[in-house]
Amino acid sequence: MEMKVIAHIRSDFPTKFGIPHQSGRIQELKADIIFEPEYRNHEAFRGLEEYTHIWLIWEFSQAVRKEWSPTVRPPRLGGNVRMGVFATRSPFRPNPIGLSSVRLESVEFSEKYGPVLHVSGADLMDGTPIYDIKPYLAYVDSHPEAAGGFTDQIQDHKLKVEFPEKLLKKIPEEKREALLAVLANDPRPGYQKDPERKYGMSFGSWDIQFKVDGEQLQVLEVFNTCLLYTSPSPRDCS
Repeated sequence: MEMKVIAHIRSDFPTKFGIPHQSGRIQELKADIIFEPEYRNHEAFRGLEEYTHIWLIWEFSQAVRKEWSPTVRPPRLGGNVRMGVFATRSPFRPNPIGLSSVRLESVEFSEKYGPVLHVSGADLMDGTPIYDIKPYLAYVDSHPEAAGGFTDQIQDHKLKVEFPEKLLKKIPEEKREALLAVLANDPRPGYQKDPERKYGMSFGSWDIQFKVDGEQLQVLEVFNTCLLYTSPSPRDCS
């Protein structure tokens, strides 16, 4: 069976670094879903606006490999413990398929791109190919009592972000809340804890340089890189 790409996402993550480990963790993140010309038929979206959340079925396009491994090292376990690939959400799978639940903010009918879905809480890199979307149905899709395996034993934490005002002003006001939330979520790989290491994270058209010491993240510099996006709807540099 051949899977057809129906759309691509337009997000603020031109690289994998910094993307939340799961969808829905950072609702401040906004993204757009742009459909391929073949699937811009308005009839295909009739009734979709009645739902608040949708499922995205997509490809880990940066993790496609010829071979696969039965075990992987989840970053949330420090990168030192091996788990079965089917007991994780690792992108390195026999079939590199991702599944994300996102909030559907609105459906816009654009003259240029046809139906555009505005979503929040997505964990996809800019330009990620999407194979399908389906409505999220709370009465069957939500299982609050479900056991979470090894993830139940991982203590969730937030970093305290020190972002100098003169640097924060370089970021458009409508993007600041999302960026602060991404930084507080600790964008580093779980196994990197060197307090002297300087990290660089691309977010939209900006490169964010920072350090982390304990529970404190300090932003050191912000550069406007004017990145060229890979999605069908490139963003203007600002």
